[in-house]
Amino acid sequence: MKLLYQQMLAFFGVLIVAMAIISVMFIRSTSNTVWQNSFNQLEEYTDVLKDHAVDPNTYLINTEFITHSEEILKKQNVHFLIYDATNTVRYPQQVADGGATAIASKYWTELKKGTAVALPELTRNPRNGKAQSMTIYYKPVFLSGKLLFVIAAFAPVDNIQSSLRQTEYNLFIAFLLSLLAAIVLSYLLARYQVNRINRLRQVTHQVAEGNYDVDVKLNSKTHDEVAALADDFQDMVGSLRDSQAEIHRQEERRRQFMADAAHEMRTPLTTINGLLEGLAYDAIPEESKGESIQLMRSETNRLIRLVNENLDYEKIRTNQILLKKQTFNAAEALGDITVQLKQKAEDAKDQLILKVSPAVLVYADRDRFVQVMVNVIQNAIQFTQNGTITIAAKTGYHQTELSVADTGIGMTKDQVQNIWERYYKADPSRKNTKYGESGLGLAIVHQLVTLHGGTIDVTSKEGVGTTFTMTFPDAETAPKQAPITHTA
Repeated sequence: MKLLYQQMLAFFGVLIVAMAIISVMFIRSTSNTVWQNSFNQLEEYTDVLKDHAVDPNTYLINTEFITHSEEILKKQNVHFLIYDATNTVRYPQQVADGGATAIASKYWTELKKGTAVALPELTRNPRNGKAQSMTIYYKPVFLSGKLLFVIAAFAPVDNIQSSLRQTEYNLFIAFLLSLLAAIVLSYLLARYQVNRINRLRQVTHQVAEGNYDVDVKLNSKTHDEVAALADDFQDMVGSLRDSQAEIHRQEERRRQFMADAAHEMRTPLTTINGLLEGLAYDAIPEESKGESIQLMRSETNRLIRLVNENLDYEKIRTNQILLKKQTFNAAEALGDITVQLKQKAEDAKDQLILKVSPAVLVYADRDRFVQVMVNVIQNAIQFTQNGTITIAAKTGYHQTELSVADTGIGMTKDQVQNIWERYYKADPSRKNTKYGESGLGLAIVHQLVTLHGGTIDVTSKEGVGTTFTMTFPDAETAPKQAPITHTA
């Protein structure tokens, strides 16, 4: 069954059940009200007769007054009976002479106690004994605690039943009209809900076909569950769109990296192969063999670095390394690094400047700290010619703050945004190794600093220079193992 019909049946069923319950309650309430009004009227009549129909001193019945009253109430078919204290009919005389039936003992007992009795189920006319649905009301009258007489006012229920039938008929007509309105209303409500769901289905189908540029807005002012579902779906589509764009971007980076890695590896492998062939066929002069062997060693180390960087990045990215943190002298470690990289800086005609006091301490894995600083300083050397590279460190609030500032070529805003990405190289042509061999150095740096629970930021201006700022938390605030932020 289609959802439209299910919704219609649901709405229609609710409306019908509600109208049926209301109708039954209304009929019962109206019936009770009509019967109660009838008894109230009979009670009012008996109250009037109580004061005028019988003389409490002589016990004589004022038949003229009662007859006159019955004449007034003729259109309502109201009549009266008067019983004395012995449960004998005293009025009307013809009924008394005919041996009218006395009041049933169970009712007479109640009347003697002073309780009025109303009977809606009387099946015979008490005056002539004919079968007729009647309603009767008995009113006991006492004087000084003694029962004097009982006044009975009765009337046929035809008028009451006619009134109830008319009410039921009017209610039935209203029910039919409401039924038609319920069908129309349930269809409109169901169609409204189904249209909104169909909108979601259409969008879902588009997303399944790979179209993430969809709008799931339902143009509804009511923020119900369906609207909330549409909002959640829109958020999901946005996430899928972003994920798809990121996957595409990373795939492009991966392809470019594979091409670059193949190029980087092919060059040293070609060099090594050529030198080996020369040595094998004695094509290299004896005085040049030592230089050839040194060149092969250099190219081999280059290949090893390229492979190790990839393996190292994967271990860090998947949180497979365990940091052995300790507090050590940052000034001493930075001094060793400066000495290690001094020759490389001189080859680029750069000057390394170390600004750090002897008492600066850092809480980190010493080997990984050295790896971070070496990568950052080497990056500065690679991008700086005939400039200065300033390395600074100081103790901050519950952290150690370090910076590496160069006066190199700087970076554009796009390059700064992508600098932490895996496989990214700042050299636009990506055809040489002047500005980095694999594009993994800074990605590894970012992961290692994050793993320490620290931060790393970069500011750069093209043609002016670049500054890397890093923080390492102290032993009191450093996490045991900070979560890794995956960038690939």
